[in-house]
Amino acid sequence: MFIVTLKFSDNKARAGDLMDGHKAWIKDGFDQGLFLMVGSLQPNMGGGIIAHNTTREEIEAFVGEDPFVSEGVVSAEILEITPARLDERLEFLAA
Repeated sequence: MFIVTLKFSDNKARAGDLMDGHKAWIKDGFDQGLFLMVGSLQPNMGGGIIAHNTTREEIEAFVGEDPFVSEGVVSAEILEITPARLDERLEFLAA
């Protein structure tokens, strides 16, 4: 499982120009079954993603395809988590 943070850079002003492509990239992440959750980092710092069902290499490549990342609107950090204990509602993550 991966936690991805997308923190705004000094190039944040370009976000509006790239928003349609960013939203399409998010939709693709859900359509591929990679993303479990996407949301905003508060206060207005960027975005956060919970991803699973992928490898580090695949998620790194996919994150690199986000127009916000490729155009320097955000900097991406990918943290890998190996679950040691899960609430029963999240048991599917252990598979």
